[in-house]
Amino acid sequence: MTTTADFAAYIAGLPRVLAGAAALFRDAEGRVLLVEPNYREGWALPGGTIESDTGETPRQGARRETLEEIGLDRPLGRLLAVDWAHGVDRPPLVAYLYDGGVLGEAELESIRLQEEELLSWRLVAREDLTEYLPKVLGRRVLAALDVLAEGGGTAELENGRRVA
Repeated sequence: MTTTADFAAYIAGLPRVLAGAAALFRDAEGRVLLVEPNYREGWALPGGTIESDTGETPRQGARRETLEEIGLDRPLGRLLAVDWAHGVDRPPLVAYLYDGGVLGEAELESIRLQEEELLSWRLVAREDLTEYLPKVLGRRVLAALDVLAEGGGTAELENGRRVA
């Protein structure tokens, strides 16, 4: 007979995986909105860690992080990519990437950065993304842009590379 303590010990012994979610926003020219964090090198998408301990879902996490980081509260579109990213100095990460849609001039002008975490934002053309984004994230964003362009289903990725 399994007890509550046995089950808790079993759960505590399971491997740990981080989960994150982000939104892919573009402008009318197709440039991607990137943010510059102050806590690490490089650029990123609006997004962050899913607060799964509170019951937050990936979609909810991406929307909350977008509101917190850039001040936009928009419903998100479809799931573009799910990426299993191996960690070097951290556990593996499952990253969900949602379509944030195309932002008009008024929305771009209304962006307000979360000063505790972000230094700046910019719009970056597809051909320049890999200069700004870490390798795995750069590949993830390019795969998501391909999904949008091709009209295909969600891309399943491992370290930013398609596996299916």
